[in-house]
Amino acid sequence: MPTRNQSRQVEILRLNPTTNALQPHLDHIAIEEPLEIRVQGQSIAITMRTPGYDRELAAGFLASEAVIKSPADILAIAPCTQGEAALHGNILNVFLSPKVEFDPATLARHVFGSSSCGLCGKATIDSIRQRFPPITTPPPFPWSAIPEMPTTLRKGQKLFNQTGAVHGAALLNWKGETVVIHEDVGRHNAVDKVIGSQLLANHWPLTNHILVVSGRASFEIVQKALAAGIPAVVAVSAPSTLAIELARENNQLLIGFLRAPQYNCYSHPEWADRFHSR
Repeated sequence: MPTRNQSRQVEILRLNPTTNALQPHLDHIAIEEPLEIRVQGQSIAITMRTPGYDRELAAGFLASEAVIKSPADILAIAPCTQGEAALHGNILNVFLSPKVEFDPATLARHVFGSSSCGLCGKATIDSIRQRFPPITTPPPFPWSAIPEMPTTLRKGQKLFNQTGAVHGAALLNWKGETVVIHEDVGRHNAVDKVIGSQLLANHWPLTNHILVVSGRASFEIVQKALAAGIPAVVAVSAPSTLAIELARENNQLLIGFLRAPQYNCYSHPEWADRFHSR
């Protein structure tokens, strides 16, 4: 459970359509705060996120950046206690196993990552594309469960129900059952929290799972799924061209524009053909 509030009540003015007048109203607003991630005491990234599940976020971020490859690579994740930001719980320090070769320059960012962009500020274009093993086995995908996947995710989005201002990411098994759901103002953060939660629980890699996201499927989200070994990504909205290219190159199944009962299959349509021709 998160130890920080994820929303707060703010007094606003809401239009009353009956009287056509603005009236005072208390509204729940999603909290957005910076999180500084340090490795061995050295700052490597700042991301704007929804407080809560910060350890999972840090672990997922480092996995998707190819800094760590297994749960054993992390010795500890601890909050920093010095400085004003630290007093507000916004700095985490990750301690790596001595076996991990860590070069801070590979994570250099010239600006912080906003809640909408996990790749903003990458020092070089080449550093954006990490190298992860491709998917080697076609997944036994639960095609019949596809139309219900947005509903499954939506049911677990308690913070969205309260604020309407956060993205969601869900990890499902091959039966279409929910393993974990996380929310965040940043869609990439929600995915990091999902994969980080499983890494910290020593459930790794996630070769028998499906990632479902509430928004579009960007390049970074498909790459984060690949970093965790996830063979299939399902998005409520459309993917980008780079996301499609990455999925096709690495044998990932990518489904988007899911508006039940319709959806688009952007990679490995032969899997869909086998199913729908039965």
